Amino acid sequence: MEVLYLLFAVSVIFIYFFRRALKEKFVPNKGKYYTIDDQYNAERRNREIEIDSLLAKMGKNGVNDLSEKDRKRLEELSKK
Repeated sequence: MEVLYLLFAVSVIFIYFFRRALKEKFVPNKGKYYTIDDQYNAERRNREIEIDSLLAKMGKNGVNDLSEKDRKRLEELSKK
């Protein structure tokens, strides 16, 4: 019986000290808890990163370096 109490106490202590790691392991979706502002800012930042990568592709020849798909995507992103 004492062994059971000891195992129970050790498991409670383990859970207490590692509760954050256990929570992140079983509930990994942090995007679910974003506010509307956080979501907007994250989407805006992702658009900026994509635009920057497309502009970096342009190089010395300008728009001629982009494929048709990249041109269309750049137009879509610039309208937002």
